[in-house]
Parts: sequence; structure tokens; C-alpha cells
Amino acid sequence: MTPPAAPLRRKLIAGGCTLLLLPLVPGLARAATIVAVRTWPADEYTRVTLEMDTELKAEHFTLDNPHRLVVDIEGVQLSTAINDLVSKIRPNDPYISAVRVGQNRPNVVRLVFDLKQDVAPQVFTLKPIGEYKYRLVLDLYPKIAQDPLMALLKDTENDPLAGILESLAQGGPSEAPIPSVEGQKLPPTARKPPEGAPPPPPRTAPGLRPGRPILVALDPGHGGEDPGAIGKRGTREKDIVLQIALRLKKLIDAQPGMRAYLTRDRDYFVPLNVRVQKARRVQADLFISIHADAWIKPTARGSSVWALSQHGATSSAARWLAKKENDADLIGGVNLGAHNAQVAKVLLDLSTGAQINDSIRVGTQVLKEIGKINKLHKNRIERAGFAVLKAPDIPSILIETAFISNPQEEQLLRTPAHQQRIAHAVLSGIQDYFSAHPALARRG
Repeated sequence: MTPPAAPLRRKLIAGGCTLLLLPLVPGLARAATIVAVRTWPADEYTRVTLEMDTELKAEHFTLDNPHRLVVDIEGVQLSTAINDLVSKIRPNDPYISAVRVGQNRPNVVRLVFDLKQDVAPQVFTLKPIGEYKYRLVLDLYPKIAQDPLMALLKDTENDPLAGILESLAQGGPSEAPIPSVEGQKLPPTARKPPEGAPPPPPRTAPGLRPGRPILVALDPGHGGEDPGAIGKRGTREKDIVLQIALRLKKLIDAQPGMRAYLTRDRDYFVPLNVRVQKARRVQADLFISIHADAWIKPTARGSSVWALSQHGATSSAARWLAKKENDADLIGGVNLGAHNAQVAKVLLDLSTGAQINDSIRVGTQVLKEIGKINKLHKNRIERAGFAVLKAPDIPSILIETAFISNPQEEQLLRTPAHQQRIAHAVLSGIQDYFSAHPALARRG
């Protein structure tokens, strides 16, 4: 998309969302230039992002009867362009029914969001990073946190294994809380048992529980504000890996005794620690994060599979890749105040040697199968400190399906046939692993 005004001729990372370009209001030398407004509606939360050329201050509060969110933005003047935001809210947005814009006082614009339900709003600013300038982020979460287990059960309503899966909801591991933000409450099914209540029976390895399906958590990397790597033809990593994950989920769900859970099923951003929390909440037996690599030279090519390292990366390139993937939170945008507290609880070297050993075993099987359909970047499992692989009780691997920066591999990744081949290869690797290791190590 080419912006209409010359000052805005730059690459905008806004695909897959509602995009509004807001030109500078003539005669307002001190007013900030709003570069773009993007909205990302999803069941878990709706995000509204205002991108500007200077950092701004914002205050917010909520009102009841009816539910509204009021945001006052300093340093902006009312314009016809910002008024057009009203028409950019999607009718199917789960949280916003309409937006009203007005000049509250000189140099302050007020946004009033009419809400479909009570929310726990998170309003914060982000410094420039990558292609983005300053961002004001409005995240509208439901007042009652959504339970990943309930989402899984809803997805398997008519599934013959639904009753077995439902039993998981009766007592998820207390050390794996439902992802939540400040101001949210846990749903009734996730409430802690009263004091004095008998403890739930101890968890055992899934291979020792007859009838329990093997549950695979699939984690399509990036999403929302974070596009991931972008190929020469404009192919976005976040789109490709979501398509592969959806195909893989369909294949897994068709297998007897296996089911898949997606950490995101649409184009929205999920923080790294929340991806881990979701997998632990649904008591996944395996966690697979799906990505598409990139390098500064277009000649780099090949697939790779990664496991966690607690003692440093296997190479300088591995360190670079881990840092790039771990920076997803900075690009996608997290409220650092709340995020750091969660990270301290969830991602501080929780992984065990047993988990890493299982990860290497399953990764080896998956790498072997992928090698049958694509050139391998390395013929062995590589290791680095990926934050998203730090679940202490779930074997976890990260798959770089190909180099999206390589023109030939980018073209392959764009084709449904090759996406399906990747999904089949990963499924074959998973099945080989579970056949060889029916009683998974599930410590913790």
C-alpha cells in the first residue's frame, strides 16, 4: 500500500488489520503527526494502535451503564482524518461497538469507545523499533479472563474425546495460571480450591492414562503488530506460519487419540510468556513453535529444528536467531510493567534436563521427516535460549520451516501444496516420537 502523502512514503507493517492513514493537519506545527491507526480484533482481546512521529501522553478511565472506555491524548488536534476512525471499527469486533472522537480541550483529543462488554483496558506507549515509530497501544481485554481450556473444549464440542478433555478443566496445574492482565478476574472454572480441600490426584505421564488424547500445542510465531520476517515478494512470516499451523492442526485432529491446540488461530499478537502459559494450562504433551527464517544474504536456505539451551547457543548465528525471536515482544508490543512480573514467574530457567532431552528426541524425528521434503540448514538439532521453549514440563521445539529471505524458498512457502507437505512431515515426526516414547516425561 502506498501512502498518499510524501512524508508517509515508508514501509508500513499493517497487513491483515484495519489501516487508516492520518495526514498532518495544516497549520498545526506543534501537533503530532499521526502516521497510522491499526485495529486487531480477536476473541482474546482487541488492540487499537495509534502510530505517531513523536511520543505522546495519554490518560484513560472507564465508565459503566453503558460500558465505555475514555482515552485523552495530549499533543493532538482534532481533524477530519482522525474522525474517520469511527468508521474503521469492524462490526464483528468482540469488544468495541463504536468510537466517538472529539476535541476535549486545546491540544487534547478524546476517544470514547462504546463497548459491548466490561473490559480491563491496558493503555501504554512503545518506543520506536524496527519499522515503527512511537506507538500508543490500547488493549481491551475482557473483565473475566478467557480460559484456554474452555477454548479447547469449545473446539471439540462434538468430539468423541470431549468428555476426557473436559476432565482436564477440573484441575489445571496451579503453577500454570490462565494468562491474565491487571484488572482481570479468573473464570469460575479456574478458581483455586478452598482451603482444606483435598489435593487433586497426582498427574502421571499421558502414556499411562488410557483414553487420554495426546495433546499438541501448535504455536504460529509472531502475529498482529509483529509480522516476523518479510520476504522479497512481501510474504510475511506471520501469515505463512499460521497457514501451516492450521493445516497441521487439521491433520493432527484427524488422527485417533491426538488433538491439537493453537496458541493463536488468527492474526493477533500473543506475548511469548503467554504462549507458554497457554500450553501449560491445557496440559499439552508437546509444544511446537512454527517459524520461517531470514538472513541478511538471500542465498541462505534450508529448514532447521531447535531445542532450548540453558548454557548458551550452539553458534553465533544461533544466538542471533534466538535474540531475533525473543525480540518479538518488543515489536509486537507488550506492557512491560505487567509483562516483567509474569516473566519472572514463568520464564526464569524453569526447564529441566528431562524436558530438554525429550525436546531433542522429538526434534530429531521431526528434522528427519522435514529433510525428506526440503534441504536442511543443519543436519542436527540446534540449541539456543528461546524464551518460548521454556515450559518446564512440556517437550518443546521450534521449527524454522525455510528461509523466507531466500527467493526460491519464499516461493515454496507461499504455495498451499508445500505448506501441506511441511504439515505432513511434522505430523510424521510427531507420530514417530510418540511411537518410540509412549510414556512421555512430564516432570514438575
